[in-house]
Amino acid sequence: MDVYTQLGQQAIVGIASHIFFIGIAFYALQAFRLEQLFKKGKTFQIQLIYILLSITIGASVSNFFLSFSGWSKQLQYIIN
Repeated sequence: MDVYTQLGQQAIVGIASHIFFIGIAFYALQAFRLEQLFKKGKTFQIQLIYILLSITIGASVSNFFLSFSGWSKQLQYIIN
């Protein structure tokens, strides 16, 4: 397999993983009532916090799974 093709595939998997886990984190954060922590009428700030927390949590979880996947592929070198 061509090196550039492999790098492109890894990029697609990384982007898809980040988007997927950010979406999952956003969905999960909807269960919390963060609006009680904010002043009334601060709708934009509440939405911004949801988005930023979703990106932070989703990217962290995605990085974990991508790293774990990479490490599991490297386990074959223990046997050789």
